[in-house]
Amino acid sequence: MFFTCGPNEAMVVSGFCRSPPVMVAGGRVFVLPCIQQIQRISLNTLTLNVKSEKVYTRHGVPISVTGIAQVKIQGQNKEMLAAACQMFLGKTEAEIAHIALETLEGHQRAIMAHMTVEEIYKDRQKFSEQVFKVASSDLVNMGISVVSYTLKDIHDDQDYLHSLGKARTAQVQKDARIGEAEAKRDAGIREAKAKQEKVSAQYLSEIEMAKAQRDYELKKAAYDIEVNTRRAQADLAYQLQVAKTKQQIEEQRVQVQVVERAQQVAVQEQEIARREKELEARVRKPAEAERYKLERLAEAENVERLTGISISQVNHKPLRTA
Repeated sequence: MFFTCGPNEAMVVSGFCRSPPVMVAGGRVFVLPCIQQIQRISLNTLTLNVKSEKVYTRHGVPISVTGIAQVKIQGQNKEMLAAACQMFLGKTEAEIAHIALETLEGHQRAIMAHMTVEEIYKDRQKFSEQVFKVASSDLVNMGISVVSYTLKDIHDDQDYLHSLGKARTAQVQKDARIGEAEAKRDAGIREAKAKQEKVSAQYLSEIEMAKAQRDYELKKAAYDIEVNTRRAQADLAYQLQVAKTKQQIEEQRVQVQVVERAQQVAVQEQEIARREKELEARVRKPAEAERYKLERLAEAENVERLTGISISQVNHKPLRTA
């Protein structure tokens, strides 16, 4: 047959062919009826109310302490599960809880006997850690792990804790009055210091503003000088460029006039040459021709006088024209 169990339970199968017994935590197992036996053990977390009544502390003061512990059988650790099966198999949860409670209560009483009331009262965390540490090392041999332990309550019948509370209250009130006075004093000092710092900051701010204003004025003056200088340079450069342009225009105009005059002179020279040619054609050449004629006539007369040839004969000769 197959048997199953949830994660909060473990099964132990023993008998034929089961040596050592098989332990299954949260699963299933096959069991042969009549020749094999199956047993179950709870893995539920158990909450224990650990009370230690009128335990004498290190200074002989009896107090009562109540702690809350959470314990369980560890099913994932095979060795711890085997130890728990050897000790608790066949027992109910109440019986297992009672055994764990007695163990925890004994360790709690032992820790209380080694500490003073003040130590337990003022440092509960330390007390809880010691009980947890000592109890865990003992219960782990039974297959039980301590999940948590917390100190719940401390009280006594001699009003010892009440007296501690009064002393503590008085000390707290005293500290409160001292703290209040110191706080007022510190507040006054801080207020005066704050006012001083405020005035100093205000003066520094005004000084910085004055410096900033001065720097602004200086920079503005420097910028204005630079701008005016650049503007004057630009104006001078413009005027110079205008003068250069006018000079270039005037030079070009003079060059144009020179060219025009040269052209006029050339035209006049051409006119003079034309007139000279015309004069030569009209006056000089005819005059030269007449002069040549007269020279020829004079020559002819001279020849006639010398040779006796008449002028008429000479006139029959053709005249050379220039």
